[in-house]
Amino acid sequence: MFSKAAELARSKLGGSASDPGSGHGFGTAPVFLASVSTILGAILFLRFGYAVAHVGLGLTLVVIALGHFVTIPTVLAVSEIATNRRVAGGGAYFIVSRSFGMSIGGAIGIALYLSQAISVAFYMVAFAEAFKPVYQLAAEAETIKWIDKVSDPRWVSLPFTCLLIALMLTRGANLGVRALWAVCCLLAAAIAAFLLGKPPDGTELNGLNVTARIDKNDGFGTVFAICFPAFTGMIAGLGLSGDLKNPQRSIPLGTIGATFAGMVIYTLVAVKLALSATPEDLAEDYFIMAKIAIWPPIIYIGLAAAALSSALGSIMVAPRTLQALARDNVLPIPKLNRLLEKGLGKAQEPFYATCVSGAIAIVFVVLGGVDTIARILTMFFMVTYGALCAVSFLEYFSGNPSYRPTFHTRWYLSLLGAVMCGLMMIRIDILYTILALLLMIAVYIGLRRSRHGQRDLTAIFQGTMFQLTRRLQIFLQKSRAISTKDGWRPSIVAVTRFGERRLGHFDLLRWICHRHGFGQFIQFSEGEYSFSSEVTARLGVDELIQRTEVSRAGIFVDSLICPSFQLAIAQTLQMPGVSGLPNNCILLEFHQDNPEEIKEVEQGARLAANAMFNVLILRSTKYRFGYRSSIHVWVTEETLSNAPMMLMFAYIIVGHPEWKRAEIKLFGCFDSTEAGREVNKLSTLMTEGRLPISTHNVTSVSCSLDELEEEVFHRSSQADLVIAGLKADSAEPRPVADALRHYERANEVLLVHSSEQISIR
Repeated sequence: MFSKAAELARSKLGGSASDPGSGHGFGTAPVFLASVSTILGAILFLRFGYAVAHVGLGLTLVVIALGHFVTIPTVLAVSEIATNRRVAGGGAYFIVSRSFGMSIGGAIGIALYLSQAISVAFYMVAFAEAFKPVYQLAAEAETIKWIDKVSDPRWVSLPFTCLLIALMLTRGANLGVRALWAVCCLLAAAIAAFLLGKPPDGTELNGLNVTARIDKNDGFGTVFAICFPAFTGMIAGLGLSGDLKNPQRSIPLGTIGATFAGMVIYTLVAVKLALSATPEDLAEDYFIMAKIAIWPPIIYIGLAAAALSSALGSIMVAPRTLQALARDNVLPIPKLNRLLEKGLGKAQEPFYATCVSGAIAIVFVVLGGVDTIARILTMFFMVTYGALCAVSFLEYFSGNPSYRPTFHTRWYLSLLGAVMCGLMMIRIDILYTILALLLMIAVYIGLRRSRHGQRDLTAIFQGTMFQLTRRLQIFLQKSRAISTKDGWRPSIVAVTRFGERRLGHFDLLRWICHRHGFGQFIQFSEGEYSFSSEVTARLGVDELIQRTEVSRAGIFVDSLICPSFQLAIAQTLQMPGVSGLPNNCILLEFHQDNPEEIKEVEQGARLAANAMFNVLILRSTKYRFGYRSSIHVWVTEETLSNAPMMLMFAYIIVGHPEWKRAEIKLFGCFDSTEAGREVNKLSTLMTEGRLPISTHNVTSVSCSLDELEEEVFHRSSQADLVIAGLKADSAEPRPVADALRHYERANEVLLVHSSEQISIR
């Protein structure tokens, strides 16, 4: 009973059944051997001569350098993440899933597992390539009459694949690690024999030429695509994480050591090839290394050892990744999860997961050609490496206090690794890049639907956006940027107690802040602050958030609990703005059918005007902006100073898609002697300000203020929105109250008082 409870507790804490104590307790050496044996694979023996022949030694070294711009940041990121939390079974999958969440980790884990399982087939086919010289010698000697009938590489790859799987099923990882020692010794002997060799007899060389290449050569991109998979095995040892005694120590040492050892060896091999053979010889003979080595057969043995060691590393790692996926219930079939999560013996060897991985490997060995498969594998590995680098970068940038690794890399190296992975995937093959990403997106969406409430991309980027916003706010505040008249933009805070029942106020704010400004919509709740009132207010905010999602409003919504509306206005006026821009406008509203609201609005307007805020007051009706096809702006002699801001708001509103067919008309109401001159000034203002108002839509109206109400009714009764001004001395109560009662026979009216003098030129 207690053991089951402990196991359940481990699973909830992110552990697995392959925690220390249930694994083999390996040290650092198996991590290094599994990684370096996968790095030094078949491409080292079969394709590096081709690379030097087609692009020259100089660009071959560039290929090595670019490849390690991806691998080194990935290794450093893996090492950092591994020292932040206890790493259990599952290797790279465990690290990604515990950092990004199960949905993202599962998507990457499935792709990673398929890559590892299919890699077994890829390496075993390469292993069979080492026997081609044997077939050729036997055919030339005619010692075996039927050799041509069994020269198909599958006669070698298929039996050896079955043998490898059988050994893993019967002997487990202990045998695999011991075999890695033997195979790596053969690999080291082959590389040493080549480096100590001399040019073939009859080869004429003129020293080291870093640019020498054949005439009809493949481009740099093609060569890079062929050679890059050689560098992608550096995290193979992560699959043993559940069998390590001290993963926090062994993973950094083993993976970093293997990566730099591989980089040095690839550089030495490239230089040796350039010093020992002509580009033509390198291009014609894929086994040129055998002619250079001090004992030619050791190269074929080394090729077989390299391919076999890579296959061995993959067949050890793939089942453990699948077992970890099953323990986290990532696979879509529950019974399959329960079967594959089982382990045998004290070390919890993944017997059933090994059977499944072996079956996948056998299928691809039988299918034969692996060129296309190899490119898909590269894509999946690159996605995993990019994700690991992104985890490290995002965890650092988000400033998460729970992220406390004992090994630290640099955030810019992790970012470089993530960017390079994306660029290299596109450079290698855009089609396979799209296919790999689409597959992972589909798996992610499926997992996310079945795992509500778990950490996903939203949670990851929330911390990152928090840090980005914080740093931008501090930077802009320190820069002390001052908004000029020409660069003015609205930063509006709207206050209402009727936000859940009236849409006009909310809609006007989202139209104004669609592109050119920023808006905060504050739902005022009257009363004393308490926990229960806060909960109620939060529920109201959730409803407003849903409204912003439905309407695609780019505004921020919040609540405010105060004993009175005036106190709410006072607190609102002190709210900070965003992006270093202080709030400069306040938006209030009242309904035409509720004139008792005017007193409250006029008090708030006076307070805001005294604080040098621009005041916007919406008088809403049941008309609800009609068809949103016409905006009429009325300017009088008393409100002339507000004209630039009134025209600016009209221009901003028609910029919203819902007002895209709207027409703006301007009416200038002045005394008869001044009407023509003032209207001409407004026409010039609009022309120089490039406002979308035709001069045909500018009308001079000769009337007194007492006649204004009748003129507005006559000309604008069908307008969807009327924009009018408040007197410059609107801080006094009566002008505000009188203005709020004007235009009774118009539809929606927006009253504007400008405390700032802005320019629209």
